[in-house]
Amino acid sequence: MRIAIGNDHVALDMKNHIKSYLEAKGHTLVDFGAHSTERIGISIAANKVDGIRAAVCSEPYSAALTRTHNNANIIAFGARVIGTATAETIVDAFLGAEYEGGRHQNRLDMITAIEKGTF
Repeated sequence: MRIAIGNDHVALDMKNHIKSYLEAKGHTLVDFGAHSTERIGISIAANKVDGIRAAVCSEPYSAALTRTHNNANIIAFGARVIGTATAETIVDAFLGAEYEGGRHQNRLDMITAIEKGTF
């Protein structure tokens, strides 16, 4: 799978750890993250991009739910909040989950309408 990865100024080490973790699993990564200590809130910035549904997750259950119920296409986690082992389990839960559609689609349609300014 081709995966984009990013980070803010605090998470340089965690990003590099997760990059290695995912590459060892055979994934190809494109690194959009900060490569310095420049400050930016990555999940907030990501959600400003049309079509992005980023969610901050501190444990794997939320990561799976945000994918299955909200069709999230980005997960974010705080390098000051969790350790690398927890980050790995969050990534695995997110990548292992699939959007369920059905009853959740109405919410996504509303989110898309908000993005387009038609809500």
